[in-house]
Amino acid sequence: MLPVVTKQKRLGTHMAELMKVKQLRPRMGNIFIELEVVSIGEPREFASAKGQGKVCNVAGKDETGEVQVSLWNEQIDQVKEGNKIRIENGWVSEYKGQLQLSTGKFGTLHIL
Repeated sequence: MLPVVTKQKRLGTHMAELMKVKQLRPRMGNIFIELEVVSIGEPREFASAKGQGKVCNVAGKDETGEVQVSLWNEQIDQVKEGNKIRIENGWVSEYKGQLQLSTGKFGTLHIL
């Protein structure tokens, strides 16, 4: 039997294993994933007790599936359809039965 080879990247001071869409589950944190942006929704404004800003959902995919990615404020203008993105220390939530991936409070978004 051949060994399984996983792709790893340096994340801060430690190595993080690159995840795949099919591995994502609600309420998972510390997500490290690379995706291709296949579509971008319309940005919308929001206001809450914590503040106001803009949010936009994009569809991102890898070879195992597709997931909705929530972009916040300045992230919206950075991402274009067809971009490859990497989310480090991301967070998965669930809304109306659909997984939603975002950088959360502590994660970062990189355009590759």
